[in-house]
Amino acid sequence: QVQLVESGGGLVQAGGSLRLSCAASGSIFSINVMGWYRQAPGKQRELVAVITSGGSTNYLDSVKGRFTISRDNAKNTVYLQMSSLKPEDTAVYYCKREDRYSDGRVYAAYWGQGTQVTVSS
Repeated sequence: QVQLVESGGGLVQAGGSLRLSCAASGSIFSINVMGWYRQAPGKQRELVAVITSGGSTNYLDSVKGRFTISRDNAKNTVYLQMSSLKPEDTAVYYCKREDRYSDGRVYAAYWGQGTQVTVSS
């Protein structure tokens, strides 16, 4: 079983920055995808950014150029550096990890408990 523990959320003014961290513990697959999702009140959860164990990344269009996802495989930790934050970035941010077989099929998926990010105007 994998546990994900997020940290780094909080309240920030528009234009400010925050860095989220998500540490994974438990059994670790070498092939995995880690990502950040967010859910604002009354909206569906959406993908913000993902990074593979090989370092490939993908971003939601609205955060490109402002957010950067990275990972430290030795620490089993993924980060989300958020800059130039906007009020519309306000949401609960969730970390997700997908453990995958070598052919890409998902073996298991795990979610963190979520961390609140609030951007004031």
